[in-house]
Amino acid sequence: MDRETIRGLLLQLRDTIRAEREHAKALDLEAMMADVKRKEVLLRALNGIESLHPDDQQFAREIQQENRRNAYLFRATLNWIQDTMVFFGRKTVPITYSQRGLSKNNTINGRLLSGTI
Repeated sequence: MDRETIRGLLLQLRDTIRAEREHAKALDLEAMMADVKRKEVLLRALNGIESLHPDDQQFAREIQQENRRNAYLFRATLNWIQDTMVFFGRKTVPITYSQRGLSKNNTINGRLLSGTI
């Protein structure tokens, strides 16, 4: 593969990774999945390259940085979703009072997620 072709593929990969992030932020899953497929095709095409020209290594570093940004965004989003699920799945313990006026805890699990209140 000649140098211009490699550079073109690297630029397409960088732009695809950026587009993937923007589509993820916009919650456009269909476009994001198209970006993922395009990225896989580009990575397969670049897989056989043994060494890059020193000028093209700058593009490879940019791709690495953009990929790390996406990984951080996806990991932070996953953590937020997991924290939210834990919050809503947590046991809710309403406080009630006995006949003598003492507080009494009743355990009710997952009222919010089960759809019953």
